[in-house]
Amino acid sequence: MVFHLGVHGTDGDRLLKTLLNNRDGLMQNGTDVITPNRHRGLFEEALMSLKGGPATAEMQQIMLDAVLHSETPSRAVFSTPTFMGAPGRVVGQTGLYPQMGARAAALANLFPDHEVEFFLAIRNPATLIAEVLPIFTGGGYHVLMQGRHPLDLRWRDAIQGLLRAVPGHRVVIWCHEDVPLIWPEIARLVGNVAPDVPLKGGMMYLEEILDDAGLTRLKEALSAQDRLSIAQRREMSSQVIESHALPAVLDQVIDLPGWSQDLVDRVTETYRADVAEIAVLPGVEFVLP
Repeated sequence: MVFHLGVHGTDGDRLLKTLLNNRDGLMQNGTDVITPNRHRGLFEEALMSLKGGPATAEMQQIMLDAVLHSETPSRAVFSTPTFMGAPGRVVGQTGLYPQMGARAAALANLFPDHEVEFFLAIRNPATLIAEVLPIFTGGGYHVLMQGRHPLDLRWRDAIQGLLRAVPGHRVVIWCHEDVPLIWPEIARLVGNVAPDVPLKGGMMYLEEILDDAGLTRLKEALSAQDRLSIAQRREMSSQVIESHALPAVLDQVIDLPGWSQDLVDRVTETYRADVAEIAVLPGVEFVLP
């Protein structure tokens, strides 16, 4: 049972789209991609009734019968932005995503008789808050921040809480800022797609950030190579991004109350320090570019 936890402002439904583009091959390999409409309401109702406790074997079977497309898949993938709650859940009294561990543990307890894996992207808290604020309907910036200072928004604390809550479960993490270079590897890890199996949609993020000339140049360069390593593909992609990224795509304006450039820089430095620490935490598989 694979749960892609999001988080807010990172993936949208791109992972789901990429996996659905490869659904036939995934099904042949035993991976069932479950769209949110099949479990929406069902999981919420189960989570409320269980209150974090484990589902019975009968309850698990009822949920599986309701959501699976095939009778005996070896892997079921669930991807939805709401696993971490509404946008207002991004910040809590103790900082960034204080409920992440509890929510992940509750999801694991939906299927306690099955192996459970978690996948999630993290991103710079400065750009995360800037992305979430426009979709937060609960009362503006100060309500969203819950009285926390921007430097209190530490991914280190959130991920340590996650690992404590789901010991023994696979946890795969990556930085949202890296996705244009690592997207094929993310999709393959989530869908359990072998490196030598063709993958549709592996350039989804690059198609969003490159101009037409850059996209054409990259596709021609990639197709000219008989055998291409992951490192070679990423290097070629990086070179094209440098010269052909769409204007303003790689830069984000941070217009938040009380935030100066100095504060943005400090939050960014803290984020980089957290990433370095998270990447080597026992129990974390970190996807680096």
